[in-house]
Amino acid sequence: MDRNGLLAGKKGVIFGALNESSIAWAIAEAAHREGAEFALSNAPVARRLGSLDQLAERTGSPVLWADATRDEDLSGLFDQLKAQYGQIDFIVHAIAMGVNVRKRRAYEKLNYSWYAKTLDVSAISLHRIVHHAMEAKALRTGGSVLTISYIGAQRSFSKYSEMGDAKALLESIVRTWGARLGAHGIRINAISQSPTRTTAGQGISGFDAMFEFGDRLAPLGNASAASCGDYAVTLLSDLTRMVTMQTLYHDGGFSHMGISDEFIEPLMRSLKDPSP
Repeated sequence: MDRNGLLAGKKGVIFGALNESSIAWAIAEAAHREGAEFALSNAPVARRLGSLDQLAERTGSPVLWADATRDEDLSGLFDQLKAQYGQIDFIVHAIAMGVNVRKRRAYEKLNYSWYAKTLDVSAISLHRIVHHAMEAKALRTGGSVLTISYIGAQRSFSKYSEMGDAKALLESIVRTWGARLGAHGIRINAISQSPTRTTAGQGISGFDAMFEFGDRLAPLGNASAASCGDYAVTLLSDLTRMVTMQTLYHDGGFSHMGISDEFIEPLMRSLKDPSP
């Protein structure tokens, strides 16, 4: 896309970029294109798992390593941000990990320690980040907080398992914080993104089927990470200054579809001829 300067003069922090397939990576590239300055953050373990330093070099951004499930890490991170930028204009939270999902543990037989870790990393981390930002008075009036969700928060997808619970909690945190952040002139929203070929997404058993189903059912097909980055820019910009507490579907229309002709026709053929 062309540069439009939608975020010129704005400063922020983007959590969760790991490699070029990450949605946070695409958001960072779009925000950089639109003139924003920002820090990048991920857990220290990402030093050996990803390529965040490449993104930092490409966008001219500092990397602030912090575990978003640790209060002391986040407190220190916002102190560093204030020293670097003063108050910031936006926070992007794109952090998720389904431990039971990755270990192929069925929803009916969850390991509850892993389940708690999933909720902490994928949802409660957003609460912690906003809490520490507000404690540090790091977010400017008119600021924007953005997180990434999936329609599994609203509907049951068998292979999505515990992550559906995590995304439902994430969206609830958006609404509950939003009712409080408004008093400070700060907004918070979630983008409910199509299945996207990220490192986290491809750790889900059956992901390819979820991706194909979404792509066939959505009138516009699945939305890419790059197009999510472009959409995110609008939600960090002043163009959406009165939008808050929303889960906004960026999924090619999937969320409003029932069934399409592409699914009906083979289904009807199989019903007429049930033989293998």
